[in-house]
Amino acid sequence: MFVTDCKFLENELLDVVRLFKRRPENLTHSFRFEEGVFYNAFTIDGKQFSFEDRGQVCDELIFKRLERRFAKLRLYQILSAEYGEKMPWGALTGIRPTKLAYTEMESGRNFKELFKQMQVADENIQLVENILNAQKGIYEKKDGNTDLFVSIPFCPTKCAYCSFITAPIDRTRHFLPAYLDCLDKELAAAQESVGNLRSVYIGGGTPFALSVEELKRVLQAVQPLYEKFNPHAEYTVEAGRPDVFSEDKLALLKDFGITRICVNPQSFSDETLQKIGRKHTVADVYKAFEMSKKYGFDINVDLIAGLEDETPEVFEHSVLEAVKTGADNITVHCLSLKSGAKLKEENSYLENNFISYMVASSRQILSQNGYLPYYMYRQKYQVGNNENVGWTKPNKACVYNIDIMEETADNLAVGANAVSKRVFNDKGLITRLASQKDLPTYIANVDEII
Repeated sequence: MFVTDCKFLENELLDVVRLFKRRPENLTHSFRFEEGVFYNAFTIDGKQFSFEDRGQVCDELIFKRLERRFAKLRLYQILSAEYGEKMPWGALTGIRPTKLAYTEMESGRNFKELFKQMQVADENIQLVENILNAQKGIYEKKDGNTDLFVSIPFCPTKCAYCSFITAPIDRTRHFLPAYLDCLDKELAAAQESVGNLRSVYIGGGTPFALSVEELKRVLQAVQPLYEKFNPHAEYTVEAGRPDVFSEDKLALLKDFGITRICVNPQSFSDETLQKIGRKHTVADVYKAFEMSKKYGFDINVDLIAGLEDETPEVFEHSVLEAVKTGADNITVHCLSLKSGAKLKEENSYLENNFISYMVASSRQILSQNGYLPYYMYRQKYQVGNNENVGWTKPNKACVYNIDIMEETADNLAVGANAVSKRVFNDKGLITRLASQKDLPTYIANVDEII
């Protein structure tokens, strides 16, 4: 049972509790603020704890920030001591540590001091610093900057870890004609909302699950915006799973000026691929790379640490094989429990005794092979409470990934389950507009969305 007299802190404190496998049976919390002092009192399974933290408050935003920070830190310290566990990101539970670092720096403070206060591991503080350095020359906070996202929520099959609103395309293909009509409408209307176009990203789902003609319709609908606002912008198609690659689809992308594609094997183990619901083999992954290289695309690759029954040796093999492909970007995700995923239906907490080793190993391998960490984000219910990190070869960073994770540019998103964001950097404000998640509801309401 959990009770607090501060509604604002309820979810924040629960996020700290969820970091630990062992959790209190009874937790009560009270908060008050008097004369510049933040008072937090906890009773945890009969034990009482109280803390006083002083902070300089100049406005409501700062007050809320410190209120949250002190309460989470103190609860984390109690639970860490009680259960004998330290988390790699300490008391930080937010999904964007680098954004927090930028906020501190913009206020004239050294972000490392805050991260140390929140008990973040030294190697992760260094990781954040390395990412900020890698983003120099790309990171830009400027109102009017825009990234365009086009959602293609169709896949050959649904993987066990996936939470996206997708279903096997053989069960949803009958929606495609109407869905493509909706994309035409949204993209035509979107011209009024595009500012300085920095990137275009067609993602999924698995865009290559579409036929050549269906994919061509999507590209034709995007083309007027791309040519009008910035024909030299980064242009990515998340081609996706290797079993749907073909020469004619790749040639089509080249004809439309796509500069970057994603090949997402997740693992280089046939046994693992079968367990997570993939219908392709490792050999298909290599074949997809061979087909793609001749077109000169920059190539992004996704891997997941902590997949079912994988040993550190199997995961290391996947990282090494990804490096051998010559991929320009390699993103290492840590498995996460997500609402709507089969994995979460079967688990309430992810435990993997090897995950920290896997993360450390991937960092070492990629660093030794010339890759630089350039973006990161975290997720709730992530195994080992770790993070997802994108690594890049020098001068090959993906603009879209940086913009979307740092939330520095408008994200104009069209399609089902797409979330548009309008960023007002000067005001520190972000407004969001989400479209309907399921296909029939989105199709029925597209005119209202526009």
